[in-house]
Amino acid sequence: MACGALAAPVREIVARRGWPAAVTPLPAVLHNRPRQIVQTAERVVAAALAAGRTVVLAYADCGSYGALDDLCARYGVRRLPGLHCYDVFAGADRMAAMFGAEPGTYVLTDFLLRGFDRLVVAELGLDRYPELWDDYFGHYTRLVWLAQQPSPALAAEADRVAGRFGLPLTRVDVGVSRLEQALAGLVAA
Repeated sequence: MACGALAAPVREIVARRGWPAAVTPLPAVLHNRPRQIVQTAERVVAAALAAGRTVVLAYADCGSYGALDDLCARYGVRRLPGLHCYDVFAGADRMAAMFGAEPGTYVLTDFLLRGFDRLVVAELGLDRYPELWDDYFGHYTRLVWLAQQPSPALAAEADRVAGRFGLPLTRVDVGVSRLEQALAGLVAA
């Protein structure tokens, strides 16, 4: 099972490695409602285990404040390390240093850039109430794009989003190697 934001790179890694695995994505919008992550994950985990499948969660904590770890302990499954997918892509120490250096950092991933209007603008109601933009985002001072598989189209989207924020954009090329290493550790165990 994978976080919706990680599903595409997880599928690519699974296919390239030839792992006999099915990737079941959970809806990425659950990040806007982290309490529902565990409820949704539990249904999927329980069903997969009941069907005799081995389960790993391609999910970081993602705002569950340890509840996802409790779920993993109850069902004897493991998950990706980290507080959020940013840690999975860039490393926890690097992210902590980035936030420590500039606490007003808003982080974008390839997935978030592709779905920004749907996942952020529409989900927060900013398409209907644009006057709330500053209430949500007025305290940010910069954007950081953790580029996993950058392309000209994603770079253009990153520039568009940065323009919407009116903030400088820093691109940090992270790739998917950390994700792949973490998945390999989960699969090997």
